[in-house]
Amino acid sequence: MKKCIEDTILESFSQYKNRPSRILIGMFRGNYYRFVLSALFYIIKHSPAWVMPIVISNIVNTVVYESENPQQTIVMNALIIVVLVLLNIPMNYLHVHFSATAVRTVEGELRSALINKLQQLSLRFHNNTQSGRIQSKVIRDVEAVQTLSSQTFVNLLNVIINVSIALLITAVKNGVVFLFFLLTIPMASLAIVFFRKRIRQQNHLFRKEVESTSARVMDMEEMIPVTKAHGLEKLEMRRMKEIVEKVSVEGYRLDIIQGNFGAVSWAIFQIFQIGALVFTGFMVLRGRIPGGDIVLYQSYFTTIVAQVSSLIMLLPTIAKGLESITSIEEVINEEDTEDNAGKLVIEGLKGDFEFKDVHFKYSSAEEVVLKGINLSIKQGQTIAFVGESGSGKSTVMNLLIGFALPTKGQLSVDGEPIESINLRTYRKHIAVVPQQTILFSGSIEDNITYGMKSVTREKVDWAIKVANLETLIQELPFGLDTKIGEHGNKLSGGQRQRIAIARALIRDPRVIIFDEATSALDSVLESLIVEAMDQLIKGRTTFMVAHRLSTIRGADKICVLDHGEIIEYGSYEELIANKGPFYRMKNIQS
Repeated sequence: MKKCIEDTILESFSQYKNRPSRILIGMFRGNYYRFVLSALFYIIKHSPAWVMPIVISNIVNTVVYESENPQQTIVMNALIIVVLVLLNIPMNYLHVHFSATAVRTVEGELRSALINKLQQLSLRFHNNTQSGRIQSKVIRDVEAVQTLSSQTFVNLLNVIINVSIALLITAVKNGVVFLFFLLTIPMASLAIVFFRKRIRQQNHLFRKEVESTSARVMDMEEMIPVTKAHGLEKLEMRRMKEIVEKVSVEGYRLDIIQGNFGAVSWAIFQIFQIGALVFTGFMVLRGRIPGGDIVLYQSYFTTIVAQVSSLIMLLPTIAKGLESITSIEEVINEEDTEDNAGKLVIEGLKGDFEFKDVHFKYSSAEEVVLKGINLSIKQGQTIAFVGESGSGKSTVMNLLIGFALPTKGQLSVDGEPIESINLRTYRKHIAVVPQQTILFSGSIEDNITYGMKSVTREKVDWAIKVANLETLIQELPFGLDTKIGEHGNKLSGGQRQRIAIARALIRDPRVIIFDEATSALDSVLESLIVEAMDQLIKGRTTFMVAHRLSTIRGADKICVLDHGEIIEYGSYEELIANKGPFYRMKNIQS
């Protein structure tokens, strides 16, 4: 059922592009029956509102015009309304149960669909999109859609049922009064036409400012250590104040527009309600209707006015919700995804790689990052990449992982072009230790075994030993169960990096990628990790990016990059003997 609902949501976004109202309706396919049942129970539970004016009119007319058996008439009318009032409680529960089930189910699946799509989007998309904007879409925008769905259903139900029944009873009672009601309501609704476009535009501006502020707050939080270290708190406060004030200004403008809209709508309807009172009053004076019917017609006109007013007052919520659907659509319909459908599934990996005249450039950049890379790496070899910042080392790593694909030339894995491979299955056979350690706020064990369904204690202990984490874990009060804080901020840089190494080791990969994996370690720990890595990489194809050249002495081949080109290639001893760029880099570090 869950899968079907998520598919329905995705299908609605795909089918009704740039049509948020149609998307909203489409998302609830499969839940329509719940709304029908909810409407049925709503009619029963809300019946006292329609019956009460009739009861009051009957009692007033019975008393004023001294009908036969007035006591019996009064009691019978009172009993009818009491029964309907008591029915309100169970019927209200059923009404809310079915409508809330539909709305909350779609709300949860919409968030799941967003999260799933974010996992499918390319690394380029995530690099170009601030995480605060993504968070705003997943939390704020989905909540706005939920509010729109629930309030629109209830209000439309209110309006359709209440207005229909009020007009129906009025038409049966008196055609002239019915015609008066029918003519005044559309005239009173003209306020929608005037305010609709302005409210929609202002909601769009406000939504953009909220997203921008959310992104900036997350940036500020990440930068707090830097801000404090340089005494820049006041500067950051001023910057954030300017950003927050922009949100306040746009929010104020939206409030003013919505406030004016509400006031104008209320005034128009009150004037027409007074007109209805005067109109029915004159009809009593002319003997066209009994006096008690003034109460009945005034109650029904008040009901009609209240329902149409509530629908009009819902316009700001509708505008906000539809804008949120547009915001979510920016992610759901984003085409920059990693498409693995129908591609070669990798069951096992040998570890042979070949670069044939590989070029690469980022779509938004003019400069070519890699220029004609040609390399052949055999199973079990260790290849180290060195060079100055910006030489293309990290780009080569991204190509090997599949985060990017060559813009020219070909990268082959075990003889298969990487473009033809299902990258999700390929990555199950590789392990990556990135330059910037990425941990989450769980325990040490959770971070080491992340994504693994079942791991033996022996394997965990082995990874801890190889990554030289034994002493750290013994010193911690809760050992492996110790919580490491957000992003592992309770640990040192070297400790975080060793946990990342253990996470890579425990996967027993066929291909290992170390992107400056020892950069945060002191010389003592570095030597221990390098020794452990030497044992680990035997029989596995290994790629290393190294800043400290001493850590790659055991590599089979060293590739020296400069501005995206290979300027030297050979073993450590060969490059030292050549006394070229690598030799000069080594002397600088000595």
